Amino acid sequence: MKKKICKVVADYKTPFPDPLKLQKNEEVRIEEKESESPGWIWCISKEGKEGWIPYNYIDIQGNIAKLIRNYDATELTVTVGEELVVEDQESGWIWVSSKEGRRGWVPLKNVQLLE
Repeated sequence: MKKKICKVVADYKTPFPDPLKLQKNEEVRIEEKESESPGWIWCISKEGKEGWIPYNYIDIQGNIAKLIRNYDATELTVTVGEELVVEDQESGWIWVSSKEGRRGWVPLKNVQLLE
């Protein structure tokens, strides 16, 4: 299967230097917070770390949610011209890997998918 490649068309700098990293079945507390990206919800881990998690990664029960799969909230800082391998796509964001082995989320609007 051919790998999907994208090219960065707008710089992106991550605002979250210490991202959430959670395992399947871990529980998080849900907080009401307006998201620029529909499909994401602000959560707080048992350790007090906060971050956005896709709705598709959790099972919500009241103000608690259980992860239905492993999740890493790492966002990549990228610059125009970088080419990245697309591994996943979720609600306006893509999970990518760089040639140097860095992995994380980048806003879909900051990249152009290549054929």
